Amino acid sequence: MDYIKMNIEKPANYISGGRFVTNDKWQHEKRTIDSYEMIIGVNDILYIEQDEIKYEVKPGEVLFILPDSSHRGYKTCSKHVSFYWFHFITDEIAAGKTLNNTEVLKIRTNPETSRSIKDIYFPVYGQLVAGERLNILANQLLDVDNSNYYTRMSMNYLMTSLLIELSEQTFVHSSKRETLISENDININEILEWTRINAFEGISVSDIADRFNYNKDYLSRYFKKKTGKTLQSYIHALRISKAKDLLVGTRQNIQVIAQRVGIDDEKYFMRLFRKYEKMTPTEYRKAFVKTHLNRK
Repeated sequence: MDYIKMNIEKPANYISGGRFVTNDKWQHEKRTIDSYEMIIGVNDILYIEQDEIKYEVKPGEVLFILPDSSHRGYKTCSKHVSFYWFHFITDEIAAGKTLNNTEVLKIRTNPETSRSIKDIYFPVYGQLVAGERLNILANQLLDVDNSNYYTRMSMNYLMTSLLIELSEQTFVHSSKRETLISENDININEILEWTRINAFEGISVSDIADRFNYNKDYLSRYFKKKTGKTLQSYIHALRISKAKDLLVGTRQNIQVIAQRVGIDDEKYFMRLFRKYEKMTPTEYRKAFVKTHLNRK
């Protein structure tokens, strides 16, 4: 599968967008444009060809038309066809990057990487995992576009949010698209997502094993084999990362922060934090505040 890689240090430059609907049978005209076009299928099938590759864009699927790419409708669509379309350009983007499962797991198991990731990935053509989420963002973008804001930057950020959401869905479910999982295999991505969502509820490795009907020790060994780290360390990484955000972003005391990340024992939380960050939570908070105040 071909992926588009996009740098998001600067937002995408939104040009125009809309939702196509028709009351008659219709066929896409032949043309070449100098911007990217994102197409999200809503109803029936859009028949479109790009550089001699034919696509059937169904509801819940997405297709990107690349700049300077010849495209046309190769078959008449029914009068019920409908889809979102968005034109945008960006300073830095590349197609053809393959995102393998090892890269995905490396990112998913290190919550700290979310602070520094500047690139997103999404397929040139693929099935949406949560199409309703993209539809909501698409409608928000179109609503703002029609609201005559005094600055168009809002559309640029909303367009970028739409692309980030697609990238997130690509990361979370990439293993399902790239590998065939047999009944005897463990879906690591599913475990990663469930753990990420529930990490601050006080869950343990045993809770995760019970949730997915696996032996605790077997699951731990398999998880480490696939990701290079233990399941327990993944839980700790999620909690410590969240605790760091709370330490610098709130004035809550250490006991409250410990409870908010799923650890009832304040002393245990402090030992765990020191183990991972080489300083106490209080020292971390003070160090950040000092750095922030002296930043120029």
